[in-house]
Amino acid sequence: MKISVIGTGYVGLVSGVCFAEIGNDVTCIDIDKAKIERLEAGQVPIYEPGLESLLQENRQRGRLHFTTDTQAGIADSDVIFLALPTPPGADGAADLSAVLSVADQLSNLLGDHFTVVVNKSTVPVGTADKVRERINANHPDNFAVVSNPEFLREGVAVRDFMEPDRVVIGTNSPKAEAVMRELYAPLTDELHPILVMDEYSSELSKYAGNAFLATKISFINEIANVADRVGANVEAVARAIGADPRIGSRFLQAGIGYGGSCFPKDVQALAKTAESYDYDFKIIRAVLEANKAQRHVFIDTILGHFNGDLRGKRIALWGLAFKPDTDDIREAPALTIIDGLLEHGATVVAHDPEAMENVARVYADSSKAPQMTSEPMLALESADALVIATEWKVFRNADLSAIYQQLRHPIIFDGRNIYDPTAARSLGFTYYSVGRP
Repeated sequence: MKISVIGTGYVGLVSGVCFAEIGNDVTCIDIDKAKIERLEAGQVPIYEPGLESLLQENRQRGRLHFTTDTQAGIADSDVIFLALPTPPGADGAADLSAVLSVADQLSNLLGDHFTVVVNKSTVPVGTADKVRERINANHPDNFAVVSNPEFLREGVAVRDFMEPDRVVIGTNSPKAEAVMRELYAPLTDELHPILVMDEYSSELSKYAGNAFLATKISFINEIANVADRVGANVEAVARAIGADPRIGSRFLQAGIGYGGSCFPKDVQALAKTAESYDYDFKIIRAVLEANKAQRHVFIDTILGHFNGDLRGKRIALWGLAFKPDTDDIREAPALTIIDGLLEHGATVVAHDPEAMENVARVYADSSKAPQMTSEPMLALESADALVIATEWKVFRNADLSAIYQQLRHPIIFDGRNIYDPTAARSLGFTYYSVGRP
């Protein structure tokens, strides 16, 4: 098929590259000229394992194109994906301005042949109706709007796209359904099914899925806080409840809370959707509060060790991205921790394998900012403690003896529970973790 993808963020770029990989002719469109120039040169502006090589291969095969010209980019397309940002507004509701602005453009640009316009962005219930209404203004027929939420995890997004757990398609149009089934046929089978439903259910399914996973994370973090008080081990508790197939073991790793581009904004947006329909979603409000508090629980642990005074203290911090295998720092817990440490007078020296440039931009105009080091062990020199905020493999595999020798004081605050407490303490560390005695 001939496919256009409008928006080249994480979702749009991964989707476009992977659709090209399975044999389609794909044009990716973005208003950012500098980004498009980089993509045309075969450079990926985000860190996502496996993506750059696939992009370069499909560019060479002539199946993947990039442009800033929307009219040229959508010409003769069978399917147009809208993969545009929907950030939270001031009230927490999803901002649909980018999506609806493109819908207005499509109203004037769509051709006479049947076109499927797909909402790939994470959007509130009813967005397909709004997009349809906008396109209808000047293009009254021969198109269909479909909801096709993405379920990609940063760090493994290419694999998730090529081997989906499921593909959700929301449409009431048999013709559009047939097009979408054909498009996804190479990626789906009985174990990786296509689930067709109405648009409202499809739109709600993405929010429901992310909200449920966020609830599991916040729940186990609350259990960890109880475990700290009663002397239990949250990891043992997680193993016990995770062995129950009704619960499952995934997303039961205690830590300093979730971040990223999806969970925070999607949970907020679901709460606002419920509120707009006069429903108080109490569980979701509790999840938001618990996740926000979890970061400050960890900061309080650090402050408690130093009797509330970090003036003159040099703190090494490993991990800036919201999770490993990505350079994404949106809503990253590390940023909250850095701000808390700086506010209390500490000097923070940080390292992350991929996210340091992004963090440097965040603090570019700030009077208080963390220092960055090119190697993790350099951050430890003369440091009074090590804080671990992201569970990168390079940190998991670090030599504890070398860490001990490098630190001025052998203190670790492990926000991701990556080390064995007994091993750390046997080497002489004062070792704090989350929910483990």
